[in-house]
Amino acid sequence: VQLQASGGGLVQVGGSLGLSCAASGAPFRDYVMGWFRQAPGKEREFVAGISRGGGSTDYADSAKGRFTIYRDNAKNTVYLQMHSLRPEDTAVYYCAADRFLRNTRFEPSDVSYWGQGTLVTVSS
Repeated sequence: VQLQASGGGLVQVGGSLGLSCAASGAPFRDYVMGWFRQAPGKEREFVAGISRGGGSTDYADSAKGRFTIYRDNAKNTVYLQMHSLRPEDTAVYYCAADRFLRNTRFEPSDVSYWGQGTLVTVSS
Protein backbone atom coordinates (compact mmCIF):
# COMPACT_ATOMS: atom_id res chain seq x y z
CA VAL A 1 0.00 0.00 0.00
CA GLN A 2 1.18 3.53 -0.76
CA LEU A 3 0.47 6.32 1.70
CA GLN A 4 0.39 10.03 0.93
CA ALA A 5 0.15 12.37 3.89
CA SER A 6 -0.84 16.01 3.69
CA GLY A 7 -2.07 18.89 5.79
CA GLY A 8 0.94 19.91 7.81
CA GLY A 9 1.91 23.50 8.28
CA LEU A 10 2.56 26.32 10.70
CA VAL A 11 0.05 27.00 13.46
CA GLN A 12 0.08 29.10 16.60
CA VAL A 13 -0.10 27.70 20.09
CA GLY A 14 -3.66 26.73 20.90
CA GLY A 15 -4.60 26.40 17.27
CA SER A 16 -5.94 23.47 15.29
CA LEU A 17 -4.74 21.53 12.30
CA GLY A 18 -5.98 18.53 10.37
CA LEU A 19 -3.84 15.91 8.66
CA SER A 20 -4.92 13.50 5.96
CA CYS A 21 -3.37 10.32 4.63
CA ALA A 22 -4.63 8.83 1.39
CA ALA A 23 -3.91 5.18 0.70
CA SER A 24 -3.72 3.38 -2.60
CA GLY A 25 -2.62 0.09 -4.03
CA ALA A 26 -4.35 -2.26 -1.60
CA PRO A 27 -7.72 -2.78 0.10
CA PHE A 28 -7.66 0.05 2.64
CA ARG A 29 -10.10 -1.61 5.01
CA ASP A 30 -7.69 -4.50 5.53
CA TYR A 31 -5.21 -2.25 7.34
CA VAL A 32 -4.92 -0.94 10.84
CA MET A 33 -3.86 2.68 10.48
CA GLY A 34 -1.97 5.01 12.72
CA TRP A 35 -0.18 8.31 13.09
CA PHE A 36 3.31 8.70 14.50
CA ARG A 37 5.51 11.72 14.91
CA GLN A 38 9.20 12.45 15.16
CA ALA A 39 10.63 15.62 16.62
CA PRO A 40 14.20 16.71 15.91
CA GLY A 41 16.66 14.59 17.86
CA LYS A 42 13.97 12.28 19.17
CA GLU A 43 12.71 8.84 18.29
CA ARG A 44 9.56 8.29 16.31
CA GLU A 45 6.60 7.90 18.65
CA PHE A 46 3.05 6.63 18.46
CA VAL A 47 0.34 9.29 18.40
CA ALA A 48 -2.90 7.51 17.52
CA GLY A 49 -4.21 4.30 15.98
CA ILE A 50 -7.50 3.12 14.52
CA SER A 51 -8.93 -0.28 13.75
CA ARG A 52 -9.85 -1.52 10.30
CA GLY A 53 -13.51 -0.62 10.64
CA GLY A 54 -12.86 2.56 12.59
CA GLY A 55 -14.71 1.44 15.69
CA SER A 56 -11.68 1.24 17.94
CA THR A 57 -9.07 3.94 18.53
CA ASP A 58 -6.14 4.48 20.83
CA TYR A 59 -4.05 7.52 21.69
CA ALA A 60 -0.77 8.41 23.28
CA ASP A 61 -1.25 10.16 26.58
CA SER A 62 0.01 13.38 25.02
CA ALA A 63 -2.76 13.23 22.41
CA LYS A 64 -5.72 12.21 24.52
CA GLY A 65 -8.44 14.82 24.63
CA ARG A 66 -6.79 16.96 21.97
CA PHE A 67 -6.36 14.74 18.91
CA THR A 68 -8.91 12.62 17.06
CA ILE A 69 -8.11 9.89 14.57
CA TYR A 70 -10.78 8.71 12.17
CA ARG A 71 -11.00 7.06 8.80
CA ASP A 72 -13.23 6.98 5.77
CA ASN A 73 -12.89 3.59 4.14
CA ALA A 74 -14.91 4.71 1.14
CA LYS A 75 -12.29 7.39 0.47
CA ASN A 76 -9.28 5.26 1.48
CA THR A 77 -8.21 8.01 3.85
CA VAL A 78 -7.26 8.31 7.49
CA TYR A 79 -7.32 11.64 9.29
CA LEU A 80 -5.83 13.21 12.38
CA GLN A 81 -7.60 16.26 13.75
CA MET A 82 -5.48 18.16 16.25
CA HIS A 83 -6.66 20.85 18.65
CA SER A 84 -5.07 22.91 21.43
CA LEU A 85 -1.69 22.50 19.82
CA ARG A 86 1.44 23.02 21.88
CA PRO A 87 5.04 23.77 20.92
CA GLU A 88 5.94 20.22 21.92
CA ASP A 89 3.62 18.92 19.20
CA THR A 90 6.08 20.25 16.64
CA ALA A 91 7.30 17.27 14.62
CA VAL A 92 7.14 15.47 11.34
CA TYR A 93 3.95 13.43 11.37
CA TYR A 94 3.82 10.09 9.59
CA CYS A 95 0.86 7.94 8.74
CA ALA A 96 1.36 4.22 9.10
CA ALA A 97 -0.36 1.04 7.99
CA ASP A 98 -0.14 -2.61 8.78
CA ARG A 99 -2.28 -5.48 7.62
CA PHE A 100 -1.62 -7.93 10.44
CA LEU A 101 -1.85 -5.86 13.61
CA ARG A 102 -4.44 -6.83 16.19
CA ASN A 103 -4.12 -3.75 18.37
CA THR A 104 -4.68 -0.10 17.71
CA ARG A 105 -1.68 0.91 19.82
CA PHE A 106 1.60 -0.14 18.31
CA GLU A 107 5.29 0.58 17.91
CA PRO A 108 7.22 1.83 14.89
CA SER A 109 8.75 -1.63 14.55
CA ASP A 110 5.26 -3.06 14.01
CA VAL A 111 4.58 -0.91 10.97
CA SER A 112 4.90 -2.27 7.45
CA TYR A 113 4.12 0.88 5.47
CA TRP A 114 4.89 4.53 6.07
CA GLY A 115 3.77 7.74 4.46
CA GLN A 116 6.34 10.33 3.54
CA GLY A 117 5.76 12.60 6.54
CA THR A 118 4.31 16.05 6.87
CA LEU A 119 5.77 18.78 9.06
CA VAL A 120 3.71 20.38 11.80
CA THR A 121 5.21 23.45 13.44
CA VAL A 122 3.54 25.02 16.45
CA SER A 123 4.84 28.49 17.12
CA SER A 124 4.66 30.40 20.35
